[in-house]
Amino acid sequence: MTTHAHHDHQSHPGHAGAHADAHGGAHAGAHPDDDACAEILELDALVFADLLTDVVAHVAALAPSPTRTVVDLGAGTGTGTLALARAFPGAQVVAVDSSPVMLGRLRAAADAAGVGDRVRTVEADLDAGWPATGEADLVWASASMHHVADPDRVLRDACAALAPGGVVAVVEMTGTTPALPPSVGRPGLEDRLAAAMTHAGWNQYPDWTPHLERAGFERVDRVEIESSPATGPDADRWVRTTLTRVHDHLVEHLAPEDVAAVATFLDRPGRATSGTDTTRDQNPDHRSPDHEPSARSGRILWTARRPLDPTR
Repeated sequence: MTTHAHHDHQSHPGHAGAHADAHGGAHAGAHPDDDACAEILELDALVFADLLTDVVAHVAALAPSPTRTVVDLGAGTGTGTLALARAFPGAQVVAVDSSPVMLGRLRAAADAAGVGDRVRTVEADLDAGWPATGEADLVWASASMHHVADPDRVLRDACAALAPGGVVAVVEMTGTTPALPPSVGRPGLEDRLAAAMTHAGWNQYPDWTPHLERAGFERVDRVEIESSPATGPDADRWVRTTLTRVHDHLVEHLAPEDVAAVATFLDRPGRATSGTDTTRDQNPDHRSPDHEPSARSGRILWTARRPLDPTR
């Protein structure tokens, strides 16, 4: 993993990740495609498990000791919840989401992982107010803050819910355009796909530093962590799932030749559909890693602390 750190009161422009918005955890009610969204979130977690481990480890090093209660805002299927439960074995993790489908999957995953007795689920819409979480030592919000209608209010509520000295961690996704073989489309296809995702408003979010400062937090840090390119059957499935969403939803934002290039790539057999790398077997030119698609991603992590002095 590669880490880039930026500390305290530096100003950074907003970033727009290239990941299709699959996380509906901060909004009211279950979405019709909650099952599909859950599958995408779980696939992302499988392919980029090391990335999540690195982010959680960074947060765990900053959290107060002892950490007794962790709140996961917009918990989705619970990948972050389980990682937090493992990182803080003495803590209760309160998983908040508005989707009963997501929370049902989360509960099953927590029980299967043997941490169900330390995970409490709360079905709540963050736009309707702060949920009944009790006092927390750590509030974690991964790819959820940019979904809420008034993030400044939610962050103020998070600050109020934290014990003095408690930590908030806001995480956003970056760089999730698949790396495609040079034989796919015209040069620059990946950049054009990323631009189309941005124009469509997928995963748009601001620099959270000034928002955290306005909410009353101090010692705001910003760190970027990048994954190593991932290959293999799961990564191939992630690439194809991502490109299928692009092809299905971003036609109006792409040139026809780029739409055709994505469609042609998706029509090729691969490990995700056949169980073997048929493309490599049929064409020796594709035996080099440079000619295989790969999954890549990154995270931006903002951490901040509630002041010990309650008057600040």
